Amino acid sequence: MTIELLIQAIVRQTTILIAHLATSRGARAPLAQVADQVFIDLVRELERQGVSRKVSADMFGLGLRTYRRKIQRMSESATERGRSLWEVALEYVKAQGLVTRLELLTRLSSDDESQVRAVLRDLCESQLLFSSGVGSSTSYRAASDEELASLKRKQGVEGADELLLALMFREAPLTVGETAQKVQAELAEVEATLARLVAAGRIERIFPDGASEPRYQARQLVIPLGAPVGWEAAVFDHFKALVTTILGRLREDRPAALEDQIGGSTYTIDVWDGHPLADEVYGALGRMRAQLSELRTRVLACNTEQDVPDAHNRVVIYVGQSLIHEGSDHAE
Repeated sequence: MTIELLIQAIVRQTTILIAHLATSRGARAPLAQVADQVFIDLVRELERQGVSRKVSADMFGLGLRTYRRKIQRMSESATERGRSLWEVALEYVKAQGLVTRLELLTRLSSDDESQVRAVLRDLCESQLLFSSGVGSSTSYRAASDEELASLKRKQGVEGADELLLALMFREAPLTVGETAQKVQAELAEVEATLARLVAAGRIERIFPDGASEPRYQARQLVIPLGAPVGWEAAVFDHFKALVTTILGRLREDRPAALEDQIGGSTYTIDVWDGHPLADEVYGALGRMRAQLSELRTRVLACNTEQDVPDAHNRVVIYVGQSLIHEGSDHAE
C-alpha cells in the first residue's frame, strides 16, 4: 500500500509538471499520445527489468490476452505490421492527396476503429493533417511542406539544439535512429541537427568497436545561467538527474548515511520579512551554484591536461530552490 501511494503521488506531481510544460509561454502542446506513450514506456521498462508479460498484465489489472492486444494496438498497425498506426495513416493521406474518413477506415480495416479515430484526431491537433466536413464524409489532407515550415517557424526552434545536446550528454552514445525515436522526430531532421552539432564541436561522432553505424555523444553540457535559450534542456537535465539519483538510492538496500556518494536531502526552512537569517537562507542557492561552478571549472581544467579513461565516474549533483508563500497557492 505504501508503494502504491508513493506511485500515485509521483504520477500526480508528474502530470502537474507535464500540464505546465504543455502550456508554458503560451504554448498548447498536443497531448493526445501521452497516455499511450506512458503505457508503452512502462511496458518496455518492465520487460527490460525481466518482468514477464503475465506478471506485467496482472500489475496493470488486465488479462494476458487483453494486455497483448493493447500493446499491439499501440505499438503497430494491425494493417501493416512493424509500422505504427500513426505512420500508416499519415503516409496514406499524403499519397492520396484527399481522403475521406470512410476511405481511411476501409484502408485500416484491420485496426480498431476507435483507435484510428484517435490517431486522426491527434494528427489534426498536431496540424500534420487538416480536416473538413462531418461524419463519415469528413475529408483529410496532409499539410504541405510550406505549411509544415510555417508551423515550425511559429512554434520556434530555439533551444532544440540544447535539448538534443542534453540527451546526448545523459543517454549517449546513441545512433541516429535511437535519437529520432527518443525525441519523436523525423530521421532526416535529427540527422541535420546532429550534423550541425558535430560541425560546431558540441557533440562527437564515434565508432565503437564492432558497431555497424556511428553513434553520437556529448562530453559536457553547460547551460549558462541566464541564457536566453536552452531552458528546456535545463529542465530535462535537472529532472533526469533527480530520477537517476532516486533510482540509485532504491538500489542501495540500506539506510542513508552522511558519507554516501549517492543520495539527496531536502531542507525546508521557514523565514519571513525581517527574519535575521532570511538573507542567508535566500542566498543559499546562489552560494551553492557558485561553489559547484568553481569546482567544475577546476575539474575540467585538470581533465584537459590528461586523457579521461573510458571507465570513470560521472558525479551528478543537482540543486534546486523554490519559494512557497504559505497561506496561498502561489509558489515560485
